[in-house]
Amino acid sequence: MKISIIPTSNDSIVKFEAERFLTNHNSYEFNNIDEAKPSPLAQQLFHLPFVKKVYIASNFVAIERYDIVSWADVQDEVAKQIESYLNEGGIAVKEEAAKPKAAVTVYAESTPNPSVLKFVSNKVIVPNQYEFTSIEEAKLSPFATALFQFSFVKNVYIEKNFVSITKYDIIEWEEITLQLREFIKSYIEEGKTILTDDAPQKLNKTDKAKEEKFEALDDISKSIVNILEEYVKPAVESDGGNIEFKSYNANSKKVEVLLQGACSGCPSSTFTLKNGIENMLREMLNDTELTVDAING
Repeated sequence: MKISIIPTSNDSIVKFEAERFLTNHNSYEFNNIDEAKPSPLAQQLFHLPFVKKVYIASNFVAIERYDIVSWADVQDEVAKQIESYLNEGGIAVKEEAAKPKAAVTVYAESTPNPSVLKFVSNKVIVPNQYEFTSIEEAKLSPFATALFQFSFVKNVYIEKNFVSITKYDIIEWEEITLQLREFIKSYIEEGKTILTDDAPQKLNKTDKAKEEKFEALDDISKSIVNILEEYVKPAVESDGGNIEFKSYNANSKKVEVLLQGACSGCPSSTFTLKNGIENMLREMLNDTELTVDAING
């Protein structure tokens, strides 16, 4: 396993990203070696004289340094140390010791798509969004695979603290909502695996992969991505869906976006989102010729 060095907006803090999950989607902050007793990795890092704080999240370790060194001088050695520790089977955090089990709550929420229901948890379950349209696609997610065992489940979209489930029309939500809610609640509560350790890497969902993908875009495409992230995504997420930039053709002035979760296949969302996004992009990019094609995931 390799550790990638990711700079942050804070010069004192550097992220060391792993290719697998280090915790069960929990985050921890340690201010000194005594606080770090549940984390053998953090305790080891505190023996470095410049380490001020250690943060351990789902797939990365972030370290805040004292000003006695610069990261350029020490970050490679720190990355190697973390890499060696983890490759030798070292434990990042003894989670049972670090946090008492919190009660998990899950509630069902309707979406604009009558075929989709959103199940919201009080616990973050994944760091990024993942969509699975079949049990074959879901091999990297034991959670999605388990949901596909229900014969009425057509599509599974997981993001942050919710899962949007698309059903086949063979059954009504009133007959299955309670069953699904209890299943999801028990699954999360028991700490079962949501994604395999290598899922973020294989599906290009690591922070590094997303950053590289963004940096490879042209300037107009970057502007489109930023507009979607800031002005469109929060609204569609609240409805249990997602919108993702696919491409921009400078010659035809065509933008392609992918609709996922509750937005995918929704009778109204394709038209509404397409026209709303189109008008927004035309105005904000000052280009009246720009068009948007919305593709269902």
